[in-house]
Amino acid sequence: MMKKTFPLLALAAACVPAYAADLGLARIFSDHAVLQRDQPIAVWGSAGAGSRLTVTLGSRTASGTADAHGKWNIQLPPQPAGGPYALTVTSGGQTVSRADILVGDVYLCSGQSNMEFAQRASTNAIGATYTAQNDGIRYLNVPRYSALAPQDDLLAPAAWTRMTADTVGDASAVCYYMARSLQAEYKVPVGFIQASWGGSTIQGWIGAESLRTVGDYKTGIDLVAQYGTDPAAAQRAQDARTEAWWRAHDPATAAQRAWVAPDFDDSAWPAVTPAGSWKDSGVAGFKDFDGVAWYRTAVTLTDAQAQAANALHLGAVDTYDTTWVNGQRVGGAGLAWLGRDYAVPAGVFKPGRNVIVMRVLGGGGMTGAPANRTIGLGDGQAIPLPAAWKVQRGSALKGVGVPPAPWDMLTSYTTLYNGMIAPLVGYKFKLAAWYQGEANASMDAGNPGGPAEYRTLLPMLVRDWRQRFQQPALPFLVVQLTSYGATATAPGDSSWAELRAAQADTVAHDPHAGLAVTLDVGDRFDIHPTQKTVVGERLARAARAVAYGEKTAPGSPTAVSAQRKGRDIVVTFKDTGGGLKTYSASRAIGFEVCAGTACRYVDARVAGDKIVLPGAATAGVTRVRYAWADAPFVNLFGGDGLPVAPFRLDVR
Repeated sequence: MMKKTFPLLALAAACVPAYAADLGLARIFSDHAVLQRDQPIAVWGSAGAGSRLTVTLGSRTASGTADAHGKWNIQLPPQPAGGPYALTVTSGGQTVSRADILVGDVYLCSGQSNMEFAQRASTNAIGATYTAQNDGIRYLNVPRYSALAPQDDLLAPAAWTRMTADTVGDASAVCYYMARSLQAEYKVPVGFIQASWGGSTIQGWIGAESLRTVGDYKTGIDLVAQYGTDPAAAQRAQDARTEAWWRAHDPATAAQRAWVAPDFDDSAWPAVTPAGSWKDSGVAGFKDFDGVAWYRTAVTLTDAQAQAANALHLGAVDTYDTTWVNGQRVGGAGLAWLGRDYAVPAGVFKPGRNVIVMRVLGGGGMTGAPANRTIGLGDGQAIPLPAAWKVQRGSALKGVGVPPAPWDMLTSYTTLYNGMIAPLVGYKFKLAAWYQGEANASMDAGNPGGPAEYRTLLPMLVRDWRQRFQQPALPFLVVQLTSYGATATAPGDSSWAELRAAQADTVAHDPHAGLAVTLDVGDRFDIHPTQKTVVGERLARAARAVAYGEKTAPGSPTAVSAQRKGRDIVVTFKDTGGGLKTYSASRAIGFEVCAGTACRYVDARVAGDKIVLPGAATAGVTRVRYAWADAPFVNLFGGDGLPVAPFRLDVR
């Protein structure tokens, strides 16, 4: 058997004990931690039920009592920046302590892979590493944890890390460069907590009470909760939802559903060893096929193996799958690059013959390596699955996607809030920084609302977190999506531009929010651009205005109006840094005017804080757009070198 480790969705009932007699601190409190200055400092953990406790930080002391479940939360008075201090908790002769605690400013950094992006992979990382030694900066990376109910504590022991040349490489690049800039200016200790998951949609980061108020999310939220208490029942309910979708989209599905049965005779099906796209498999009928294919295999387990089996690993699948073990649905997903790792409830695997069935909708099928297809056991061991599978073509389908289960990563509902943000509630922060949106930029089965729904979800997330952390004016900084994807040779629709507009609109309507525009440091060939120093420093600029109260423009020049002036249209901007300017040309590129849905590029000339579109005020023109594309080329900047923010404005 092979040894394999894997992340799986955690069942809430197994996560946190209801009673703990031993004195303990929550995992967020480790040596080298940074606590927020000038705010009450909450400290929490576990102890014997009803125990009396005393918490000491430096010279400040407070006392309290554990509740009936052995949980305690004691609040110390606000403290100015300082340290290092010892943090000590005593109760009934037991003592727990943490050393080298600083009080300063704490930043919460969250999102998807561009926030996770490690400093060591950023442009100019080597030079930054040489100068990283700074005991005034610390960081903590929250362990990835997708949980079905809000957690009291982090998944695993988490260590606050002091910033050195040896440790900076593991830090979030964007968050580090922001922290470095602000710490150098304000001369107080800075700590940042990075809680991100690459590829995740925003729906996973919003608390259940908030998310359930939008659209049909209540149904999904209820299913997530049910999956935590009765996973088999939740899988049956999800199976019914999935099959309703199939009946609506594939008339052959009713007959083909018989192929799920363990005793179905698949002996007439061709055999294949999936190791790439089915178009290259050599199996008849698959060379140019897009649609549905069914895979079946069987594996024999001993009594001990069946009892220990709790997971199924199937590698990458192109694109949408539903997977059954012995006729019971165990999972499904809809991302072609994502390895399928499914938790399997106890009792599904049985001694003797076990049949695994996968239905795939897409253009490639089981594309991962055969060696990655295994049954996982409770002790971390893995049983290899047969390399050969039986395969049968189903209906030809294109342009549709199967809605995933609401607990499926990376399109889950609320599970990332539960596992990675809820355990932080009680901590106080100077600001939060959010770098996410790529996964929500396009409409698909896992994100049916697309950029339009992001206009609701992003402000909802901001409100939700402020309420959870009891910081109603918590400064919230948003990194706007950069340039990525195909370049435009003519005006058209752009889902990335729509999502950028949703981000900008959220910030514009929030007096405690700031926006970092990044169009000029993107990479149209790489969704993970490496110029994270620039992004971090732009976040720091926004923080100076929004979080630290400096009388300065928070960021890029922003269009505020578009007006007809005779035959011309004049666009007026604010925060231009002394006036607009163009690089490498006397005119600005990327401006469009639109009459209804028909848009065209127009000439654009700088006039101080304005852009003049000469001759653009033709009949029917109602809107002006700028940089409205997935990967726009831009040459218009403010006087202080910041790129002009993309926009869409009605013409007055």
